[in-house]
Amino acid sequence: MQPLSRRSVLAGTGVAAATAATIGPVAPALAVTRKRVAILGGGMAGLSAAFELVERGYEVTVYERNALGGKARSIPVAGTATDGRLPLPGEHGFRFFPGFYHHIPDTMARIPFGTNRRGVKDNLVAAPVPYFPRSGGRNDQNLFGFIPDPRDLGTPDALTRLVRDEWLGQQGVMPDDAAYFSSRLIVYLSSCDARRMGQWEKTSWWEFVDAANRSSEYQTVAARGMTRALVAAKEEVASTRTIGNMAEAFLYALVGLGTTGHADQVLNGPTNEVWIDPWVALLRQKGVRFVTGATVTGLTVGSGRVTGAKARLADGSTYSIVADWFVSAMPVERIAKLLTAPVLALDPSLARLHNLYTDWMNGMQIYLRRPVNITQGHIAFLDSPWSITGLTQGQFWAEDFATTYGDGTAVDCLSVDISDWTTPGILYGKPAKECTRQEVFNEVWAQMKAALEDTGKSVLPDDIVHSWHLDPGIRWHPSTGSNSNDEPLLVNTVDSWKNRPTATTRIPNFFLAGDYVRTNIDLATMEGANEAGRQAANAILAASGSSATRARIYKMYRPIEWEALKLVDAARYQLGQKNLFDLSR
Repeated sequence: MQPLSRRSVLAGTGVAAATAATIGPVAPALAVTRKRVAILGGGMAGLSAAFELVERGYEVTVYERNALGGKARSIPVAGTATDGRLPLPGEHGFRFFPGFYHHIPDTMARIPFGTNRRGVKDNLVAAPVPYFPRSGGRNDQNLFGFIPDPRDLGTPDALTRLVRDEWLGQQGVMPDDAAYFSSRLIVYLSSCDARRMGQWEKTSWWEFVDAANRSSEYQTVAARGMTRALVAAKEEVASTRTIGNMAEAFLYALVGLGTTGHADQVLNGPTNEVWIDPWVALLRQKGVRFVTGATVTGLTVGSGRVTGAKARLADGSTYSIVADWFVSAMPVERIAKLLTAPVLALDPSLARLHNLYTDWMNGMQIYLRRPVNITQGHIAFLDSPWSITGLTQGQFWAEDFATTYGDGTAVDCLSVDISDWTTPGILYGKPAKECTRQEVFNEVWAQMKAALEDTGKSVLPDDIVHSWHLDPGIRWHPSTGSNSNDEPLLVNTVDSWKNRPTATTRIPNFFLAGDYVRTNIDLATMEGANEAGRQAANAILAASGSSATRARIYKMYRPIEWEALKLVDAARYQLGQKNLFDLSR
């Protein structure tokens, strides 16, 4: 959807009526229904909240400053389509749907799509063969490239053999380091909930696995590889509780426990085409109204409540948003700017949002003139200074790439994520934050080739590149010689749970939805944002006295095999003792 000006919002049949229900000057003439909900933000959290509320009879309007779908959206590359084809598909970053996601698949299954029996959910396909190419002639890895027996995860001894001998032992990690890492996984899996929150939430993953005192291979493969390749987190600053929970979920997803699908899944087409657009169409059909190009600039309060929100349209004009209930579904760095003294006076705890940390993780799409056969899954370049991950998308898509997109000469898209923007690269000695867009591409290309072609085999010849597209959220500023990022990502840091809010605030008609809200998955993901949107919807249902069935909230899988050891650990933790398996100093 194109951004709307005030004139275009008011123009057209039906749209004028929709606007009259949301723009301040007209609101006094309307009857108060107590069911009008303004959702400030049209990303994953906002759309999820809208979905749950409109199905329960609420009048929902979603305001989005950019494009619906937020960080999950596709970004058509302007000027690339010819002869009736669609523009080349860009995106904020490639999509990854672990099998342990539950909220996202549940939402997808409720969105009709063609003849799919389970709607959009049937557009998820397995990416079963991840690949970890190494640089400098090191042996390439296929970490998690096989499915272990569930019994390998049931006891400390079995897990030790699996991790020490099969996974890390085959990847160049020294036996003593591999054994130590497996022992740390056992410590976490057998830790009770109180210890996880009380001790491991306050301990970084880097410290927990003693990375600083171990070999460089241990640091790269065990300590760093898991966090950078599989989780949107930084090992030096992320809490052990966050990384440990994800490690546990991945381990059991590999054996099909606690999952809704394959352990590693991707979409069978561009995100908007096979998910976001059908979802928005369904929401419109159900009555949700959308206003894009609307940047929320402030909240107004009175009588202990939020009385409205101020917004700026694409043409620079402003208006007031009026509703009975307000859901902030904006990213944390944007809602934090709106927490003025009058707002904080109503809920001082919201000031803790300023303590949450964001970092950069943005995508680049490289369009190829010829197909490449690297692997049928995700690729993690463990030795790349910029922590690059990627996958070739065409192999998973239902439509032929060349006949559907661009000018017909691009046959595939190698989509990559850049997770480290502060470490110097191998070409220019500069971090990505200080590289021009062209330099960013050159570095990404060189770092991938360093891993894929270090044995002399040509995998990515230079003439294979058709074109490339960097996330437009990254903006180069020649005057400062640096980039800015319009869409950073929340990063879970040590002891940050205490600063994370719930969906319910002390302001009776104001609720929060976003990947920074406390959720069961506790990670900045689409899954977390979806869960937070459901929580906000449930909070409104409760606050408004609705008897409607609450949106379902899923919990992470708990392996029953470890419950007895957790009970032992609970007693030890209460007595101030270490975990039974913790041999660290």
